[in-house]
Amino acid sequence: MAGFFKQLYNKIANKAEVDWDELEADLISADLGAKLSMTIVDDLKALGRKVNADDIIQTTKQHIASILPEDATPLTPRVDGLPHVILVIGVNGTGKTTSSAKLANQLNQQGHSVILAAADTFRAAAVEQLEIWSQRLQIPMVKGEPNADPASVCFRAHQQAISEKADFLIIDTAGRLHTRHNLMEELAKINRTIAKQDDSAPHTRLIVVDATTGGNALQQAKEFNKACSLDGLIITKLDGSGKGGIAVTVQQELGIAPKFVGYGEEAHEFKPFIKDDFIDMMF
Repeated sequence: MAGFFKQLYNKIANKAEVDWDELEADLISADLGAKLSMTIVDDLKALGRKVNADDIIQTTKQHIASILPEDATPLTPRVDGLPHVILVIGVNGTGKTTSSAKLANQLNQQGHSVILAAADTFRAAAVEQLEIWSQRLQIPMVKGEPNADPASVCFRAHQQAISEKADFLIIDTAGRLHTRHNLMEELAKINRTIAKQDDSAPHTRLIVVDATTGGNALQQAKEFNKACSLDGLIITKLDGSGKGGIAVTVQQELGIAPKFVGYGEEAHEFKPFIKDDFIDMMF
């Protein structure tokens, strides 16, 4: 992840003069978005002197630090004894199912009881993938028949979580960004179904975005936020070419804070968002 900004530093350090248009394009390609990239360039120009690589990195860091929120607060069980219901939302291919399992594992490691629900019923591979994780991590999972109504799976899973007094229920929702109307309908139905047994549920809605997809991730967050008011972001694939800038853009544009980061295939390669650590990873 650190590669991009190191490359940018070296690129600028080896030049006699900064090409402002090129710098702006480089910052945009780091997924910082046009608005923030232009602001950084304007601030650097306002220094009124020759700018070096250290100036550019320092100014960029300061802006990122001013936008990113403080460290994510831990997810906690409900005080009323009912399960804390978490919807994990996002398009296929972002690492949504894996993130659901990793989050379940982290909560389980903290001593909490967790149940997983495979509500991505139209994609057999997603159910199978979650089932493999469930068996490996020894975390119970509720699933339905292939192509079953996702809301009915959620209802049964919630029922089981309540009867077993589970601390958390994590629902891996369908990852189909079809027409927004259908998306809204499906998520709204899941919300209504869960609320039948606990009118305060679901309690946390997390969208999973792939750090390597840049602007597409912002668009996905916008669409899902319209359909289902989001509480936070899980950023995946930070071990590859993901630069992390998308977390800054989503926070700035939508006010949706990063909550967790995934940076590998293993269950333990997943951690809560810690601002200073995240910025260090970026640079």
